[in-house]
Parts: sequence; C-alpha cells; structure tokens
Amino acid sequence: TLISSLFFFLKIDPSLIETNQLTYSEDRSSMGESSASYIHMVQHLIEKCLIFHMSKEECMEALSKHANIKPVITSTVWNELEKVNKEFFEAYIQSQNKDDRMSEEETSQMIQKMISDSSKDSDDHP
Repeated sequence: TLISSLFFFLKIDPSLIETNQLTYSEDRSSMGESSASYIHMVQHLIEKCLIFHMSKEECMEALSKHANIKPVITSTVWNELEKVNKEFFEAYIQSQNKDDRMSEEETSQMIQKMISDSSKDSDDHP
C-alpha cells in the first residue's frame, strides 16, 4: 500500500526549532547538526505511526509516552511533513475514517517494539 511503501526525504530547517523554542543545546554551533539528527529520528517515528494508521493526536501521545518526545515537537515535524506531502496526507486523513485501525493495546505493543527497534538501529549506526 501507499502507506507501507512511504519514505519521506525531508530536510526541516533547524530554525523551526528555534522558532518554537525547542532548543536542545546551549552550544549554538552544534545545534544545527544535533537538531537535524533529532528531527530525523522524530520523522522516522512519525513514519512508523503512519504505517500503524495512527492519527496525528495518537502519534503525538504515543511518542510523548513511549519516546519522551514533547507533543509540540511531534506536531511541528508532522506539520512540515504535511506541507511537503500534501496529497499523501489528504489521502491518509480520508483513510482514517475506515474501521481497519489497530486496537489501543495492539498500537501500544507496536509502539514499544518500534521504540526498541529504533534504539537498536541508532546503536548500530554511530
């Protein structure tokens, strides 16, 4: 399906983080690189949420609960993905109205596995 084969290649300007007061480093010289890496990780987790047919709100809640990512960060990255991939998100939102979504328990289990797999992947790649 479109969702399972979706790969986003998006570069979000680190100034978006400053605009939303989401600075993670006191050292401004390293902010761009660390911010880009962090944004890429959030983007990857959002892609997993999309594969699990989660809404934006469900994704924000799941990443907050299971990956300790502030909802405003998830929302900002999601909004940028929507801007770049407008047609996909229009179709995705329409598909949200269907009854083929996972139960809350299934979603929670998949999120835990996703977080675990993601941390293993980042350990493998320095």
